[in-house]
Amino acid sequence: MMHTIEKTARTIACSIGVVAFATAFTGCNQLATQAPQSVNPLAARAAALDSVSPHSPAQPTTTEPLSVQTDGDRYVARQYPSTPPYTPPSSGYTAPNNYQPPSSYSAPPSLSSPSQNYNGGNTYSAPTTAPPSTQYTAPTYPDSTFAPPSNTFPGTGYPDSGTLLPYGADPYGGAPSSVPMPTVREADLIINGFPARTGRIMLGGAVNSDAGVTGQITVDERNFDIMRWPRSFQDLVSGTAFRGAGQTFRIEAAPGSDYDRYTINFADPNLFGYKPVSMSVSGFLVDRSFDDWDEERLGGRLSFGYRITPDLSISLGISGQSVEVTNPSVRGVAPLEAVLSDNVGRNEVYSGSLSLKHDTRDSPIQSSQGHYFEFSFEEAFGDFDYARIETEYRKYWLIAQRADGSGKQTLSYSNQLGFSGEDTPLFENFFAGGYATMRGFDFRGASPVVASANGNVEVGGRFKFLNTVEYMFPITADDAFKGVAFVDFGTVESDVELHSDSFRVAPGAGLRVAIPMLGPAPLAFDFAYPVNKAPTDDTQVFSFYMSLIR
Repeated sequence: MMHTIEKTARTIACSIGVVAFATAFTGCNQLATQAPQSVNPLAARAAALDSVSPHSPAQPTTTEPLSVQTDGDRYVARQYPSTPPYTPPSSGYTAPNNYQPPSSYSAPPSLSSPSQNYNGGNTYSAPTTAPPSTQYTAPTYPDSTFAPPSNTFPGTGYPDSGTLLPYGADPYGGAPSSVPMPTVREADLIINGFPARTGRIMLGGAVNSDAGVTGQITVDERNFDIMRWPRSFQDLVSGTAFRGAGQTFRIEAAPGSDYDRYTINFADPNLFGYKPVSMSVSGFLVDRSFDDWDEERLGGRLSFGYRITPDLSISLGISGQSVEVTNPSVRGVAPLEAVLSDNVGRNEVYSGSLSLKHDTRDSPIQSSQGHYFEFSFEEAFGDFDYARIETEYRKYWLIAQRADGSGKQTLSYSNQLGFSGEDTPLFENFFAGGYATMRGFDFRGASPVVASANGNVEVGGRFKFLNTVEYMFPITADDAFKGVAFVDFGTVESDVELHSDSFRVAPGAGLRVAIPMLGPAPLAFDFAYPVNKAPTDDTQVFSFYMSLIR
């Protein structure tokens, strides 16, 4: 019995040993097929230990590697988390340290093509294309790409072709740029505006020592269009008719006690759209009572101008007028009898003229700097045939002024020089005397005369030489009152000659009063006393000019 039990125990022990040996042999073979050829059974045991979870109670919780060295080769076994780390593709992209990919990924609502980074499910897929390796470079200031280089420009200088170069091109031949570069520095300018008032009606009047009392009514349109005829009654009422071309249309009526003037004028500053060329057409009716006769002129003028520079212009014109001379104060004076309507009827005079103007004044009224020069030549024909040459020159010097530009002290000089032919009629002769020509004398009182048994007749002359030197200075701080000191000198002679006994000189002083509500021209009051004159001259110490235009 004991022998049977002992035999059975041996049999069971041998079976257990066989099973244990077979199990150990099978596990070693599996480790041998997975491990490198240089790893021995001890390394295989280390790999087996690595497969155990680091948080198993049977193993320590340390994550330090367990290494074994055999035959010079090192095998390092590490304990990893249960999820293997993300391995990016080997195309040059470097994954950030300690990168932990999300366990799931949900496509955003706006994702329409998730073929690259989204596989349609809840599992994240690594991108198949590495991000670009180009790095952003912050610009430096100032940005040199929009300024010329410091070296000398090639060719003729800075490019000014007005076109844009292709993207990346350098207009100076340098390295290509990453931005489009314009060849000129230009920008769009947007101006918002509305039409200003271009038409006006002016009412006014004037009184002066030369022409007595006159009234004035003026209709002036500076944006006239002679081709814009009204298409309906609404166009005429709304004011859109005859407007829009930048032309000038002016009608003026100035009736007075001694002087009546009615004029109509049309001017186109840009004839046919060509800016330098201008055209002017005018008509006039003038009725004037002089001391020795009455005179009425009816005529018109057509002229064309060409502006050479902003300051220099030239004009060519033709004019015609019919002159009636009536009511002579004295009969028997030859020059007057030759033009009286009782003898010859109306005098018909036509002429062609050429003039040149150069104007650099800072203001046409009370100038303080610059000059004005005009030269004109006129050839007359008709009932009288003669030539005329006239020049006018005015020069202004600014002596002093305040820091704000007010309080100007100005010195000026003016000269009028004229020659006329022998066949010049009486009403076209030169005259002097009065506020506009020579102060200290009556209107036309500094002119040649012809004596007769019944009295003297002022007939004028064919030569004039008139000059003025004037100094203007402020009296009040607001420049409302200014003073002037002047000397008028010169003469008018029957022939081209100068005589000491008829050369006129008249020094004087005056006052200028600027009242904006009365108009742009100041009130003028002058006192002058002739120190040299002709025996037949008529003197007038006080002369004045006052006007009101609104």
